[in-house]
Amino acid sequence: MMNVQPQPRRLRFSVDEYYKMIELGMLKDYEKAEIIEGELIQKMPIGDRHAFIVDVLAEFLIKNVPDKIRVRVQNPVRISDYDEPEPDITLADLTKYDGKRHPRSSEVLLIVEVSDSTLKYDRDTKLSLYAEAEIPEVWIVNLKNDIIEVHQKPSSGIYQLAQIFKRGEILQSEILPNLKLEVDKILS
Repeated sequence: MMNVQPQPRRLRFSVDEYYKMIELGMLKDYEKAEIIEGELIQKMPIGDRHAFIVDVLAEFLIKNVPDKIRVRVQNPVRISDYDEPEPDITLADLTKYDGKRHPRSSEVLLIVEVSDSTLKYDRDTKLSLYAEAEIPEVWIVNLKNDIIEVHQKPSSGIYQLAQIFKRGEILQSEILPNLKLEVDKILS
């Protein structure tokens, strides 16, 4: 007879349990983390160029999206019971979203991740998460390669269309067709 030993297992907790632990004082430095697949993921420090580009994008979007869209900067999006990432920028549809809580995936039009040291994680983990949640459009501002990747048409957990925009080009959103921006102005 084989002697079976207990095996370690990963403990997952829900977003609601996460907030309860914060409320009870069980978690410290929680503002430096996001919850992905029921695990706390430590966020990387934000460098100068990253912060500058987030500021430039936020200012551009606030000035250029319709009033029915809320521009949220580095705030959570509730994707599921176990996922609440904090993208750099989220465009939430105010015809669906009341603004009194973190938006749900069905209320989000577009997410922007500015990526330098987090590029692999943003592509491999967060992009899949957003596709599974059917976020219509995701931009990855890829600072390593000085490009903007636009991912659209989520289906079966992946984006069916990916486009790359380089310096000198103009990015046009599919979900917001009147939204056009010069890549040079973002990557400056």
